[in-house]
Amino acid sequence: MYNSDNFLLDSGFWGWLYKLLTPVEWLMTQIMALFHRLLTLLGMSPIGLSWVLSIIFLVLVVHACILPIYIRQMKSMRKMQALQPKMQHIQNKYKGKKDQASKEALSREMMKLYQDNHANPAGSCLPMLIQGPVFMCMFYVLSAIPYIARGKRAALGAFDVETAKQFAQTKVFGIVSVTDTFGTAQVGGQVVIGVFVILMCACMWFMQFNNMRKNMPKASMQGSAYTMQKVMTWGMPLMYVFSGAIMPFAVLVYWLTNNVCNLLRSMWQVYAFPTPGSPAAEEKKERDHRHENERRAKAGLPSLEEEKLQKAREDAERKSSEGYQRSQPQRKNRRSPRK
Repeated sequence: MYNSDNFLLDSGFWGWLYKLLTPVEWLMTQIMALFHRLLTLLGMSPIGLSWVLSIIFLVLVVHACILPIYIRQMKSMRKMQALQPKMQHIQNKYKGKKDQASKEALSREMMKLYQDNHANPAGSCLPMLIQGPVFMCMFYVLSAIPYIARGKRAALGAFDVETAKQFAQTKVFGIVSVTDTFGTAQVGGQVVIGVFVILMCACMWFMQFNNMRKNMPKASMQGSAYTMQKVMTWGMPLMYVFSGAIMPFAVLVYWLTNNVCNLLRSMWQVYAFPTPGSPAAEEKKERDHRHENERRAKAGLPSLEEEKLQKAREDAERKSSEGYQRSQPQRKNRRSPRK
C-alpha cells in the first residue's frame, strides 16, 4: 500500500469495496475541509493543528449522528431484557420439536412478541454498522492523501493536490507528520505513535473491563462465555499494537478520539442503562432512591422511608381499630343438617 507509485487500496477487492463507499468518503472529506476552513477563519494556521482538530471534529460529528441510534438501542436492549421470561416460555414451548411447522410457529410467535413490544433484536448492531464503514473510509481517505499530494492518485472529494500537500505538511508536536507510520517516522515520531497506540489500547481495555466488572449480573460471571469475554478483554487491545504500527498517524488520531468517545459513551450506558441484576443496576437503584428523597425534601414532602413508616402506622392503627379477629366466610344458602 505504501509503494511510492501505486496506491494498493485502489486495486483488487479493496478497490471495488472502497469504490462502493465513495459517497461516504466524499462526505468525510467535505466535513474535514469545512472544519478546517472554520478554524483558519478563527486565526489558526492552515498547516498544522487545524487539520488535526478537523479530524477530531469529524469523529464528534459521527458520534453525534450515532447517539440517537445508540439511545434507541439501549431502550431496545432494556425491552429485550424485560421480555426474556416470555421469550424463554415460547422457546420451552417448542423445545425438542424439529419439524418445519414447529420452527415456523416459533419464529412467528417470537416476531409477534417483538412487534407487540416494539423491540428490535438486531438493534445493538446498528451503531457498529455505521461506525465500521466510517472507520474504513477514514483509513482509506487518510492513506490516499499522500498519493494525492504526489500526484499519484486523482483528487478525492475536497482533497485536490494543493489541499493534500497542505495536509501532508502537518506535523504534531513538530516531530511526527500526519502521514507517518511507525516504520517511516523518526525516533521521536515513533515514541509519539507508540504513546497513541498505548492510549488506544488502554481505552478499549478499560471499556471492556468496566462493562465486565460493573454491568454483568453475577449469574453471568461464570462458564465458558465469561472466560472467553475475559480473554477478549485482554486480547483485543493487543491487536491494536500490530494494527497501529501500519496506520498513518492521522488514522491514529481518528482512532484514539473514536475510542475515547466509545469509552465515555460506554460509561454513560453503564450509569444510565445498566443490565438488570448487575452491580451497576444496584448502584442506580440506590442513586435513584437518594435523588427521589432529595426531590421530596426540596418540595417539602416526606422521604420514602418516612412515607413507608407512616403507611405502616396507618395500617397498624386500622388493624387495631378493626380488631385482629378475622371474620369467617359464610356460605350462602347453607342447608341445615338433617335430623
